[in-house]
Amino acid sequence: MARIEPSKARQIYLLLRDRITGGMAAGSSLPAEQALAAEHAVSRITVRRALAELEREGLVLRRQGAGTFVRMRHTPNPVIADLSDMLANIEAMGRVTQVRLIAFGYRPATANIASALNLATGESVQHSIRVRLIDGEPMSYLTTHVPARIGMTYSEEELALRPLLSLIERSGIVVARATQEIGAVLASPDVAQALDVEVGSALIALTRVIFDGKGHGIEHLLALYRPDRYEMRMDLVRADGANGKRWVPANDARPAAAATHFHDHRGSKRNGRAK
Repeated sequence: MARIEPSKARQIYLLLRDRITGGMAAGSSLPAEQALAAEHAVSRITVRRALAELEREGLVLRRQGAGTFVRMRHTPNPVIADLSDMLANIEAMGRVTQVRLIAFGYRPATANIASALNLATGESVQHSIRVRLIDGEPMSYLTTHVPARIGMTYSEEELALRPLLSLIERSGIVVARATQEIGAVLASPDVAQALDVEVGSALIALTRVIFDGKGHGIEHLLALYRPDRYEMRMDLVRADGANGKRWVPANDARPAAAATHFHDHRGSKRNGRAK
């Protein structure tokens, strides 16, 4: 798909996009091209390129001789996941989102994947790439590696319809623990196309490795999230510790059987209990 070039026009596009999505009412008008050019010290041609991209995205409507106006545009409610209980949220997320499977196959594990999953040298893994959607719009780009002996217990069709973790547990494997790291990356061309963002856009990057009770790695996940459609939150409470008061996850103070929740941006809950 055509995208705005990485230039001053892109900078103006991003500034105006933030202004629009930050609270401008539908029907309100943007300053005239000449005023925007003076405000940002660029040419009117640069402003026009930025406005053209905003119009392509459906954020504005340009009327010759009248100006540029903000359009009402549907945006999906972002998922807000409980950072302190991510595993419990996985299956609940599967029930409120959709998935598009774009790659499925088997390959020898790379050195870093083999090390993360504690695999023998040369052991094969089931590799998949999925795009998860919310309200029909792309939210995350998921790359997973599972030991082949586990991957053979489910089919490509099943992975397109069910959360991977539920398929793993269906095979009789008991999930015991996980490690995860959260950072940020810039969208590569293939990821940008799948998530419908600009190349080089900032994405939330979450790497999670899941283990069974014997310490065997059973899944390696690299999840790249659009920050406008996925947020992470952790509720904390003040508690006594060995060295005085400290902050601890609120989940630690709740009963183990408590339900997990997703929240949309208005605060309403999407309930889900992990199986």
